[in-house]
Amino acid sequence: MNVLLYYNTYLINMSKESQMRAAINQKLIEMGERERLKELLRAKLIECGWRDQLKALCKDVIKEKGIENVTVEDLVAGVTPKGRALVPDSVKKELLQRIRAFLAQHST
Repeated sequence: MNVLLYYNTYLINMSKESQMRAAINQKLIEMGERERLKELLRAKLIECGWRDQLKALCKDVIKEKGIENVTVEDLVAGVTPKGRALVPDSVKKELLQRIRAFLAQHST
C-alpha cells in the first residue's frame, strides 16, 4: 500500500512540476524573454565553438552511415545526446541565472 501512495504522490508532484514549467514558459513567451534567451544561447554556442563541434558530429554520422543511408532522424538520434553534453556548464549557468533573474523581477 505504501508503494501505491508513494507513486500517487510522485505523479501529483510531476503534474505540479509540469504545470510550473508551462507557466514559466508562458511568462517567458509573453514578455519576449524566451526569444532573447534563445538569441543569447545561439550567440554563446557559436562563441564557444559548440556549433562547429556539432557540425563535426553530424559529418561523422554521415560518414559512418553513408550519405545515401542517413536520415534526419539518424542525425538527431546520433548527435543530440552528445550535443547536449557538449554545452559548456558556464553557458547553462548563465541561462539559468537569467531565467531566475527574470522570474524574480516578474513574479506576481
